[in-house]
Amino acid sequence: MSTRREFLITTSSAALGAAVPMADDQARLPASDAAVTAASEGLPYSSKELFQSGPQRTFTGDRATQIALPLGGIGAGCICLNGYGGLQDFSIWNHPSTTALPAGFASSKAAFAILHIKGAAPVTKLVEGPFPALKIYDQGLQGQGYHRAGFEGFPRFEKCILKGEYPFGEAKLNDTSVPLQVTLTAWNPFIPLDDKNSGIPCAILEYTLHNTSSRTVDYEFSYHLSHLAPGCSGDESASRNTVVPERGVFLHNIEKPNAEGYGSACLVAIGEKPHIKGMWLRSPGWEFDSLSALWREVSTGNFTANDGSNTIDTGGRNGCSILLEGALAPGDSRTHSVVISWHFPNCYLGVGGIAASEFPGTVGCRSFPEGTPPLWRPYYTSIWKDAREVALYVDENYATLHARTVTFKHALFSSTLPSYVLDAVSANLAILKSPTVLRLENGDLWGWEGCFPDAGCCHGSCTHVWNYAQAFAHLYPHLERTLRELELGRSMDENGHVTFRSALPEGPVKHDFHAASDGQLGGIMKVFRDWQICGDLDWMRKMYPLAKRSLDYCIRTWDPDHKGGLFEPHHNTYDIEFWGPDGMCGSIYLGALSALTQMARAVGQTEDAEFYDDLAHRCARFMEEQLFNGEYFQQKVQYLGLQNTTFATLVAQVDEHSSEMRQLLKREGPKYQYGSGCLSDGLIGAWMARFYGIDTPLTQEKIRTSLQTIFKNNFKTDLSQHANAQRPGYAMGHEPGLLLCTWPRGGKPTLPFVYSDEVWTGIEYQVASHLIAEGFVKEGLTIVKALRSRYDGRIRNPWNEYECGNYYARAMASYALLGALSGFRYSAAHKTLWFGPPVSIRPFNTFFCAATGFGAIELDGRSFRVQVLEGELQLERLVLNGGAQPRTLDWKTTIRPDSPAVKLL
Repeated sequence: MSTRREFLITTSSAALGAAVPMADDQARLPASDAAVTAASEGLPYSSKELFQSGPQRTFTGDRATQIALPLGGIGAGCICLNGYGGLQDFSIWNHPSTTALPAGFASSKAAFAILHIKGAAPVTKLVEGPFPALKIYDQGLQGQGYHRAGFEGFPRFEKCILKGEYPFGEAKLNDTSVPLQVTLTAWNPFIPLDDKNSGIPCAILEYTLHNTSSRTVDYEFSYHLSHLAPGCSGDESASRNTVVPERGVFLHNIEKPNAEGYGSACLVAIGEKPHIKGMWLRSPGWEFDSLSALWREVSTGNFTANDGSNTIDTGGRNGCSILLEGALAPGDSRTHSVVISWHFPNCYLGVGGIAASEFPGTVGCRSFPEGTPPLWRPYYTSIWKDAREVALYVDENYATLHARTVTFKHALFSSTLPSYVLDAVSANLAILKSPTVLRLENGDLWGWEGCFPDAGCCHGSCTHVWNYAQAFAHLYPHLERTLRELELGRSMDENGHVTFRSALPEGPVKHDFHAASDGQLGGIMKVFRDWQICGDLDWMRKMYPLAKRSLDYCIRTWDPDHKGGLFEPHHNTYDIEFWGPDGMCGSIYLGALSALTQMARAVGQTEDAEFYDDLAHRCARFMEEQLFNGEYFQQKVQYLGLQNTTFATLVAQVDEHSSEMRQLLKREGPKYQYGSGCLSDGLIGAWMARFYGIDTPLTQEKIRTSLQTIFKNNFKTDLSQHANAQRPGYAMGHEPGLLLCTWPRGGKPTLPFVYSDEVWTGIEYQVASHLIAEGFVKEGLTIVKALRSRYDGRIRNPWNEYECGNYYARAMASYALLGALSGFRYSAAHKTLWFGPPVSIRPFNTFFCAATGFGAIELDGRSFRVQVLEGELQLERLVLNGGAQPRTLDWKTTIRPDSPAVKLL
């Protein structure tokens, strides 16, 4: 007997798929059970391991070493909660800034709590768990004796256990010498569809003290923050401190108002009146002095308040503190909440535009002449004028912000999904709050691919990387649409060439490099997706001629003879060009043609629709007849008979006197192809089409066979015998993972496409969610469970799936797991909701988010229930994928929070 939080264990993916078939018609069903179950043989996990749900995992000891959970706003920067209950990685100055750098002579930023137990035998502890031993020396990076923030060597709690349910991180701290147990809950508002309140530049810390002893405990709880806006003078002499009466301290500076170093931060107690030290002891020279004096005060119970207006001591390390007193009877608890906010309005980072992007001066201290505005400003500056306003806004609206964020978290984590799936979905929502994402003053998004420790990595909301990301489109669809407008409005020329890396700040870009075939074609599919999500036909009418210009460019450039394949060399996400048609880019081509066909019909362009539909059918036939080898879709390498004759001309000149490399090219053809290889994302276009609701003429049976083959050949339970000369750190040794490509039929080139031997989480999620949606549930879950096992806190950070940099955008593909395991899709354009979990558990619950509201759905054997938690959802029909055929039910209703809707089945 199964419970609502436990999956019904079945013996095969065939049985799971049959519970609620995901087919639109009988032709889409597998030919036999054997075809479905073959890949399941020899899976590394039992059914119980794959399907059983439970609480989120916890981290302690060595498994806390790598943890850094972002706390911040969308496009507003972040500070990270580490695995032992402290803060690190202050990426709040519009660029990444992490502790993963060699130690120097300057101290890093500090934010920490201290608990002082009063009485005859006083105890004072830094409110953090044991410092990870592996960080102390860190292969010589900390050769200065861990000269960092200055508090790391204070006495600490003996034990810390951390659990994350993003956007919340929880650290439980215990110590045998301390009669109070401390639970830290760290978070930042995360409210789907509310981009303002999800973009607050702050971190909120709730410390709950619980008396576990048999006596009343008197205590002092204090929080301390170094000056986060010291300005650009070497001795922090430009920094200023102002007490916020009965709340905390406002930290600011006297730099020019348009200077990069101008800005502010604030430390405030929520709902309480603390004792306030407006300024630390200022001691020019050794920066240790301020914290030495601070520890002496708090550890002896002699905290000294001041108003921060010291105009005599203006040099030396600066900071502020607040202190709260209390007494707890046995068994009682009390929570003290603080907020750290920041506000840095002037940005001088420019990249990718036609105008010069290099500006004189030291990074962080650049400025135009006074009176000239900065290059750009972050979005939050359009709402709050400084960090004090931010902190007081949070203080005033704290209860509502907390309740709404908890509502979202509960809805997500109440979904009927294995814990590691919820872990995968939620953990990568941290990317939205990471320094990967920027947001301009006009509200538009802009993103890196990922982040280096001190700078963004690979600029411009790169279309072929962000192709995989699904979280923004569903949780903040308005923001996602700004990326479409950026691609097709400001990054496309009059010929339809899209520069796949957009400029920062927004503006014209150069068109002097290849277009990215997968990114440009995928962008057309995303116009369709975003229209379906928002339902705004006027928006789609505006985007249609731009999408048509883009697609026409693709056809002229890569399929000039209208054969249905990308024949000419085409750039792609592997940072190379494929020569000749291939399944990966070809499937996106097919999806783009099919998407524009449907959009053309919606706007009354019947002639366009007929042209693109005809070419789509040719594309599908070509893929099935020329690229499908009976097991999967491959590449047909070609360099003769093309308009591009550069390679053919090159190899025609090769003889016995030519270089070794040129002779290799003559024997094998262009470098960096995959040819007969089995590419993991070889059907990414079919994945996008399925999840976006785009009907394509590609035979479903061949898609299913290809997915099986990809899993069978590319998923490895142990990589210790796998040779990888590229970047092995994503998965190596005895770890499991899905390789980007294998060559089960032989024919691997001497120089295959770069990265081919690597493992990328974004592609693992893409393949896993596609497998699950097609009924191969065990196989898909196996990939996800294996992937998350690599991010164990000891080797990698569970809240930072990296690729070419930290917090990598492609990993936001994990959001597709929600749709795969629930069958949920909603079209605001047609007011239709599709649902059908490919698993047999009932009742089945899931979180959902549409453009007008979010909530939870429950399906049991007799009814379908929709609870909207915020906003509303308009419905005209419900499509249930259950049984041999989908079941369409008329259901005209508008669902709001005060009136959940139930449809009897």
